[in-house]
Amino acid sequence: MKVMPVNPFVPVMMQQPEAGRELPPAGAADFSQMLRGALAEVNKLQQDAAEAARNLVLGEAQDVHQVMIAMEQARLAMQLTVQLRNRLVEAYQEVSRMQI
Repeated sequence: MKVMPVNPFVPVMMQQPEAGRELPPAGAADFSQMLRGALAEVNKLQQDAAEAARNLVLGEAQDVHQVMIAMEQARLAMQLTVQLRNRLVEAYQEVSRMQI
């Protein structure tokens, strides 16, 4: 059995491989593709949370708990994204300050 890395932007249950589906080999995607995918997932979580909140306001949502869960997932994904961006900027600044 192959151990797969966990994407922090996607619930763990959704990351389980489906039967018969081949996963790409580790390292197959470059960093920019991985970054685009992660940002797209954060964007989707934000849109899903906004849609859930809209449905709640319009009275179409049946379960308030699911709305709150969607909003919390979107909030946490955005916080993680901002923290990663801050770390990347700090690392870039540190490298740019290095003397050659």
